[in-house]
Amino acid sequence: MNTEISPAEARQVTQRWPLISGVTAVVLAVLLGVLIATRDGVLSLDQLVLDDLLSVRADIFTAPALVMDFVGGGWFGVFVVPLGAALAFFIAKRRSAALYFVLASALSAGVVQLLKSLFGRARPEEILVTADIGSFPSGHVANAATVTVVLIILLQRRWVLVAGIAYTILMILSRTYLGAHWLSDTIGGALLGVGVAIIVWAPFAHRLATEDPQSGINKSAGRPHSVG
Repeated sequence: MNTEISPAEARQVTQRWPLISGVTAVVLAVLLGVLIATRDGVLSLDQLVLDDLLSVRADIFTAPALVMDFVGGGWFGVFVVPLGAALAFFIAKRRSAALYFVLASALSAGVVQLLKSLFGRARPEEILVTADIGSFPSGHVANAATVTVVLIILLQRRWVLVAGIAYTILMILSRTYLGAHWLSDTIGGALLGVGVAIIVWAPFAHRLATEDPQSGINKSAGRPHSVG
């Protein structure tokens, strides 16, 4: 699967569709929050899925769910993961990639906290972990979706696509299983994470497409100009 884009295509990306699609995803997340608020906080599907997951709670599932809880949030997920990834790209002389990773992660986390404060949705009573106030949207899932989209864009590998989608789905299941979120919280988090990653990509698209992974500079910057 060839997912590379040319500099010309990257310029079109910068101008048009990422902003539209990214903003649409974020708007859908906000509208979902509004819908939840008008339904007194709990959707019927939310309760149905939570009840199903509660019925299968066991140590064999709880242990890996707690690992996902640690990896996807708190000081490790919010600081260590994005900063560590950015450092790796910086060492690889991909400075624009490093900056993109940090900005996308930071903006995603910031918007999550803003919406949590705005909607103030109560978490399920069956929660197994300590969490901050505000259930909608899921910060863990938003972070997972943001990291997934950013890495897909930066690495352009099929296995990253597959692994990232699997990681995000597992995060959705683990957050609901632990009672940390309702299913709709995780859907909102996924929409938000994807949307923010794409929105932040727009101004970086051309530089990322032309950045030389071996030198960390724009390929076009080092080309000689003809003299007429």
